This record gives sequence, structure tokens and C-alpha cells, in this order.
Amino acid sequence: MNKDLIKKRFSRKLSSYDDNAKIQKQMAENLLNFVTQSDVNSVLEVGCGTGLLTAIAKEKFNFKEYIAVDIVPECGEYIKKINPKAKFIPCDIENYIDNSEQFDLIISNASLQWVENLPNIVDKLFQKLNPNGTLIFSAFGTENYREIYYVLGKTLKYFSKRELEQIFSKYNLLVEEEIRVMAFKTPKDVLKHIQSTGVNALTTEVWTKKDLVDFETEYNTYCAGHPTLTYHPVYVKIQK
Repeated sequence: MNKDLIKKRFSRKLSSYDDNAKIQKQMAENLLNFVTQSDVNSVLEVGCGTGLLTAIAKEKFNFKEYIAVDIVPECGEYIKKINPKAKFIPCDIENYIDNSEQFDLIISNASLQWVENLPNIVDKLFQKLNPNGTLIFSAFGTENYREIYYVLGKTLKYFSKRELEQIFSKYNLLVEEEIRVMAFKTPKDVLKHIQSTGVNALTTEVWTKKDLVDFETEYNTYCAGHPTLTYHPVYVKIQK
């Protein structure tokens, strides 16, 4: 996985992210419904982005310390506007995770699908929880962007609900999932949507006009002339 490409693509699309990341915003709202307590002294947010989850957490929780981590340094400007008391750390979570800080609550929305080794990262995040602490995160399941995978044959490493339940069976665990399908007028609109959220970070390929025509043809064939894009949110809660 090319972390430099991921950082570059997301940093370019920060200004358009919130207007187009409708599913991710709904995921952020759903994610924090898994936490019942409002008093948590310390919170770590992993992959904070433009602060969709940060804003909801600010309203929901009473906390003394809030640390937000993201690989894109420019995200810090967004976080400070939302919560001036938050501490932003521009860092890959895989590099930050080995420090000694402990937290009552660790949260992450629609970002952990970008890590190299999800089981390993979750295990390390669990170790950073205080006694009775909670780790909750959302990612995407195996049906995510299924149209794109059908047409291009490229995808991230996604886990099914059953796989996640098996991988993390040693924990006090809750896993839930949902399917959300967005409709578009044309396959080009699908591409614009993906690009506007920065998630076109799997390849550096430059498309020719023929590539675009072939993509549109294949996409319309798969979707029977009614282009859609499937999201498969998965929510994981681990209680210490």
C-alpha cells in the first residue's frame, strides 16, 4: 500500500470531502451510538480527517484530553476549528501507536481499511485502553465498491462480518454491518464522487480516453444502465 499516494490524494480533496462523504458522515453518527457513557477522561481518534467524527464526539462526550491522529498534516486546521482544545498529531497511526499513552476511549471512522495489517493494529490499540476502556471503529466490508471491483478488478483488503468476528473472537466483541447504495446519473459521476473524497488512492495509473469509455461501458453493463455505488459499513466495538 502506497502511503505517500494516500496522503497526497486525501490532502488534495480535503475541501470537497465533507460535501461528498455522506455515507462516512452517517457512519460517524452510527458509530458513536455504540458508546453509552458520556464521561470519558481521555479520547484517541484515529484517522480524524476533516473532523466528521470529531464534531460529533465533541457534543457527545465530556473529556479532559482529546488526541486526533491523521497521516495528512493539513487535517490539523480542520480539527482545531472544530475543537480548539484537541491535540492534533500529524502521523501514520502505525508509527504513533507504540507510545505509552493510555485512553478511556479510542474511536476511528472509515479509516482503518487503509492500514497494512488491521488485526495487528487493533490488537495494539486494545493495549492502549485503560481498564474498562472501549475501542470502536468503522471500516468497510467485502461488498464495498463492488461495482468498481467488477469493472476494474481492484480493491482494498476488506473483511466480512464473520471474518472480523473470528479474528477478534478473543475480545468482548460486537460487530454490526449494513449495506448502503448510492445512485448516480452516469459512471462519470461515480468517478467524480470517488475522486472528491480522495479514496482513489489505489493506483497512479493515468487513464486514456479509451480507458474512460471502456469504464463507462462496463459500468453501465454491470448496473443495467442505472449506475450505483455500494458502500458496506462495518462497525466494531471492543470492550476491555
